Amino acid sequence: MTLRWSGEWAVEAPAEEPLVDVLIPSFGRPAELAVTLSGLAAQEGVPFRVIVSDQTEGEVASFTAPAVRAMVRVLEAQGRHVRLERHLPRRGLAEHREYLLGLARAPFVLFLDNDVWLEPGSLGRMCKALQAAGCGFVGSAVQGLSYLDDRRPHERTELALWPGNRVQPERIRPGTAGFARWPLHNAANLAHAAADLAVPPGEWLLYRVAWVGGCVLFDRESLVECGGFDFWDRLPPEHAGEDVAAQWRVMERYGGAGIIPSGAVHLEAPTTVTDREIDAAHVILGQ
Repeated sequence: MTLRWSGEWAVEAPAEEPLVDVLIPSFGRPAELAVTLSGLAAQEGVPFRVIVSDQTEGEVASFTAPAVRAMVRVLEAQGRHVRLERHLPRRGLAEHREYLLGLARAPFVLFLDNDVWLEPGSLGRMCKALQAAGCGFVGSAVQGLSYLDDRRPHERTELALWPGNRVQPERIRPGTAGFARWPLHNAANLAHAAADLAVPPGEWLLYRVAWVGGCVLFDRESLVECGGFDFWDRLPPEHAGEDVAAQWRVMERYGGAGIIPSGAVHLEAPTTVTDREIDAAHVILGQ
């Protein structure tokens, strides 16, 4: 899909089936959500739909903020369909993700946190990588660019590329060799890795991950076959790690990978997940 320029914004856009449903679970943070949507507005080459599900409590949803509404209008003028939902009461992160997954119809689904800005071209690059690899998911790990001067080579010792970008199923649990890869996504480690690997513009490399947070493109059918987030009712509302549990189930059957370079930028806003005592992967997978 070619990005509609401003000269066409007042012309009715033809309907186009999306390749990707972008699923954004949101709670508070209207300023960050506006930035997240602005990153999506810069994506081209891939037809996509945006579904925002807001769980901000009270009478006013976060997507009523002027900056968010403005970016919704930009996306719609470009020919993107945007669906805004309120989903209350809050039953936890896993239930919220399962709700969003149930609304998706496109072949691919991108779970995108509401505090992540995507570099132009990121979505197209991720789609091409997922199609080429034929695995269950490809994730763009979020980077904190305030750490660009903080080089941590000791946290990148576990970086291992998938030969020929051919991704294979893996079983990851605490104590396995693959679990030790988790520091790869700290700070700006991926930006430093991309610079060291000298990836040509527009190209990508796939690497082995423990899991990926914040920006993960799934093959929807693979995710659904592995249960999605159907375990939500086995968890208390306050939990974390639901994305890890879902990814590990997909990785065991279809494989999963991270992409370098990652065009996902963490806005470094305070987390809205303050209670992490209950780890979903431990509860659901018994590890």
